[in-house]
Amino acid sequence: MSEPDKITIEICMGSSCFARGNENNLMQIENYIANHKLEDRIELKGSLCMGQCNSGPSLRINDKMYHHVDAGTVLDLIAEHLTASGA
Repeated sequence: MSEPDKITIEICMGSSCFARGNENNLMQIENYIANHKLEDRIELKGSLCMGQCNSGPSLRINDKMYHHVDAGTVLDLIAEHLTASGA
């Protein structure tokens, strides 16, 4: 059986996105990774600004950008990408 692909989550840490909800999204993602022991499947990194301030909070999973991400959708997006990558 082949090993599932790793996904990369890049979260915007710019002041606009952070104030609009990425502070909470970051905590949600970190807790999700820890609680599901996904450290080997998910690479989490921050970006100073993604240039999408009017559409924030923004994050990128692999090569796909997401805007207006909130705590209600961030975990669904991660689960969707994990399933697509063979989790």
